[in-house]
Amino acid sequence: MDEQQFPLFVLPMVLFPGEQQELRIFEPRYKQMLDTCILDERNFGLVMSDPFRPINFWDGPRMVGCEAEILEHETRGSNHFLTIRGGRRFKIDNMYAPALPPLTHPSLAEKLDEDMFPDLETLYELIPEDVEHHRLYIAADVTYDDIEGSLDDSQQAALTLFAQSMLKRFGSRMDFDDDLMDEWIEKYITSTISKEPSTLYLMASLFLPELEMKQQLLACDSVDEAYQEFMIHTEIFEEGESFQ
Repeated sequence: MDEQQFPLFVLPMVLFPGEQQELRIFEPRYKQMLDTCILDERNFGLVMSDPFRPINFWDGPRMVGCEAEILEHETRGSNHFLTIRGGRRFKIDNMYAPALPPLTHPSLAEKLDEDMFPDLETLYELIPEDVEHHRLYIAADVTYDDIEGSLDDSQQAALTLFAQSMLKRFGSRMDFDDDLMDEWIEKYITSTISKEPSTLYLMASLFLPELEMKQQLLACDSVDEAYQEFMIHTEIFEEGESFQ
């Protein structure tokens, strides 16, 4: 595969730089992608799906995603379980369609057993002769594009107050001991809030409950823009709702 064609894991999920997430891989296309990444010691891109931008009848990706580094990999039966960590933010320049449409597409459904996923060899045999590759997942040319700027003192102070308020509400609902809660909050503030853009990513991963909110923040090109996006979205917490 062309080194510039970056494998994409497209699903209803947002990964931020520095964030850890768990994934379960069971679809044939992503098993193939995982084989490629492990064999070539490559990362892949995790991108939120966009049903309004289909590519060969699959939901396409949003145009901004995050590189995913595999930290742990375990196989259980026919499933693969991954622990991943977000790396560099990227923008998609050009996409490459997978060799086959979804397994439910009429061109494939009548040829496959609907009660189980086919193996890769079976799928390879279904790839049309005029398709130049056997890649079953979406790939792309990407440009890594770090967010610009840093948080100033007033922004850090506002984020600190917000985090303290929200964590105290959560701790109170869970009947945390006051001293333990204060220690927990102080540890979170110290380890999370700084001038670095990672502050916004880490707070968004915890406090923003909706995928669209997270995607909008990930797509911001500057720290000031991302800060404003975060503060606008967190207005929903006026009634104390969080940790959805």
